[in-house]
Amino acid sequence: MRTIVYSGVFLATGLTAALAADPTGDWKVADGVANIRVAQCSGNMWGVVAWEKVPGGKDKNNPEAAKQSRPTLGMPILIDMKKKQGVDAWEGQVYNAKDGQLYSSTIKPVGTDQLEIQGCVLGFLCGGETWTRVGPPIPSSPANSMAKGAPKGPAGAPPKTAAPAAPPSAPKTTGAVNPAPAPKAAPGQKQAAAAQPADIGDICLLPDIARFTH
Repeated sequence: MRTIVYSGVFLATGLTAALAADPTGDWKVADGVANIRVAQCSGNMWGVVAWEKVPGGKDKNNPEAAKQSRPTLGMPILIDMKKKQGVDAWEGQVYNAKDGQLYSSTIKPVGTDQLEIQGCVLGFLCGGETWTRVGPPIPSSPANSMAKGAPKGPAGAPPKTAAPAAPPSAPKTTGAVNPAPAPKAAPGQKQAAAAQPADIGDICLLPDIARFTH
């Protein structure tokens, strides 16, 4: 009986520790202007803008002219962050859209619902900030399992194949949250266009990430 009790305590403690060390999921920045989705792509952590309080932003300060018209929604912010040895922290680069520059950055989970960021992001984060979890941890995506350098199955096992594409009416997402339905138009009025596009889904499939991780 004692063994069962201790085993249960150990399992609960181990699960909490695992969640505390997981930086993946959706995180709201301190001033609430954006949510950043963090996921593991090809072994390293990436984060993109998954929601904007004011939709329609453009990456107008990017030094590459071709990127100055790209939407900030879905834009990579945390770039190729690698696990630091011996600690639950990841380090890499962060993109600051306010000046179009990359800076060194570190992310570190605190408990299960906070993420400490050191660096400079979008002009609203310089020096350090704590983000709050608004979405659950994200499991490894089909894209990540097919990525270069991903662990291979045991010898003799049949090769893995990519998951079939989902129909357009039901897009496959990784850790995605269903977007809120648009309000209905009043009688006699046209339905207003959605202020925010559909959920960005699996960030490992976004072109700006896939070209680095595949």
